[in-house]
This record gives sequence, C-alpha cells and structure tokens, in this order.
Amino acid sequence: MTVRVVVGGALCHEGRLLAARRSAPPELAGRWELPGGKAEPGESVPEALVRELREELGVETEALERIPGEWPLKPGLVLHVWTARLLSGVPAPLEDHDELRWLGPEELESVDWLDQDRPAVAEAGRRLRADVGWGNGSGRGSASGRGGGGGGGA
Repeated sequence: MTVRVVVGGALCHEGRLLAARRSAPPELAGRWELPGGKAEPGESVPEALVRELREELGVETEALERIPGEWPLKPGLVLHVWTARLLSGVPAPLEDHDELRWLGPEELESVDWLDQDRPAVAEAGRRLRADVGWGNGSGRGSASGRGGGGGGGA
C-alpha cells in the first residue's frame, strides 16, 4: 500500500501557535488541529504545506523545518508536521474550519486537539517556550532539502 503524506502546519507568529477548529467531517467537527492537507503528486511536503495554508487560511507562509515523528491517520495516510512562519495575510477559516485561535504556549491545552496532532503540538509548545526564534517573526530557516515529495491527493 502506498502511504500518502498529510502535512500539518505548526504556524507561529509573535510567540503564538495557530489552532484551527474542524467543521467537517462530522466525526472531527469541533476538535482542533494544526491546519494543512494532503501533498499532491509531484509536490514536495513543504510545497504542499504552503499551498494548503494558502487555500485553507488565505495566507502566505514559509515552511521551516519538520517536527520529528510521523503519526498514522488512517490506513494509507500519515501525518507529518512542519513549523511554518507567517509571511503575509491574516488567517481566516476559508475551508474545513469554523474558528481559528492564536494560542500562547501556556494556552495549548485549552482546546481539544485531535489525538494525532497532540505530540507535534507539545513539541511546538516546547519550541515556543524555548524562544527558538521561529514563533516571534525573527526565525529563519529553509525547507529545501527536507522531507521530500509526499503522496497524492485524496
């Protein structure tokens, strides 16, 4: 079976992480996730993240680095999470979400995260608390040479 990559974005700005509340499908509605989606054929995982955040949130971002680990979503789908920096725009829930919240490290447990997102959210919180630069607008990084191409679309 071919495993397809779903990429989630740990999008940080001014020391806070963006959480997105799912509006669909019914079994996920009302729970919170790191926004993102499936990599398309021929698209790298960082490229998929930038495209998905543009489509779902209406923002321009830069994929920085992959958070170690991968989490099974269902047969044939695995979640990879990348840190990302907001370049321009104000996030809005355009697709698949009905609410967005910027959460500081101390607020990350205030929402009901999807189980698969919890380990990456915990790591993002550690990085925010350590002030590694990525969440305050001063971090620099590059997605080139990382990850590689993901699977196909849904």
